[in-house]
Amino acid sequence: MKEPLRQRLEAGLRAMGLHVPIPVQQQLVRYLLLLHRWNRSYNLTAVRDPAEMVSRHLLDSLAVMPYIEGASVLDVGSGAGLPGIPLALTLPHGHFVLLDCNGKKTRFLTQARIELGLDNVEIVNLRVEDYRPGLYFDVIIARAWAGAAEMLEKTAHLHKPGTQVLVMQGKLDIPEVMPGYELLDAHSLEIHGLDAARHLLEIIPKQSGKLAGKP
Repeated sequence: MKEPLRQRLEAGLRAMGLHVPIPVQQQLVRYLLLLHRWNRSYNLTAVRDPAEMVSRHLLDSLAVMPYIEGASVLDVGSGAGLPGIPLALTLPHGHFVLLDCNGKKTRFLTQARIELGLDNVEIVNLRVEDYRPGLYFDVIIARAWAGAAEMLEKTAHLHKPGTQVLVMQGKLDIPEVMPGYELLDAHSLEIHGLDAARHLLEIIPKQSGKLAGKP
C-alpha cells in the first residue's frame, strides 16, 4: 500500500508545483498510515480511505507550505496533526507546536512524533487561551478550527509585530478584521484531486498601533 500512496502523493505534489524529496514523501505516507490505523479506534478524522487522505489531508495541508514565513509555527486546534505534521516533515528547520485540548488527539500526536522522529515538533494539550509559553510565534495557523475573528481574539497573546496569522478555509469568507490587524492577502488554493474550494487568509498585526490583547 505504501508505494501506490507515495506515487499518488508525488503526482499531486508535482501538479501543485511543490518539491518534496522522496524520503520525506515516504515519511508523509508513514504518517498517513499511522493516522489510518489509529482512526479505527480513536475516530480522529471522518476520512477513512488512505487514498482519499492523500488529497484531503496531505496535499490540502502542504498547499500552504509556500506561505509559511518564519521559524516558529503554532498549529492551533491541530487535531490529527493537520496541517502541523505534514508541514513539520517538509520544513524540518522550523519549530512546530501542535496544540489541542483533546487528550485522545494529543496522545496520537505524541505517538506520531515518536514514530516519525519529529524532533522539531512539540505537543501541547491545552486550550489556546490557557497556553502561555512566554514567547511569541512567527506563524500561527489553523485548519477548520475557528473563524478569522475568533482566531485573532483567542491567539492575540501569542502575536508579535510581523506574526503571520494563517486561516485555512473552504469557501472564501473574508472577515471584518479586528482593530490592530490587516488582511494582507486571500489566497486561492488548488488541491490536486480535490474538487472543493480551498482558501488561505493571511492576516498580520499592523506595524503601528497596539496589538489586540496587548497593553
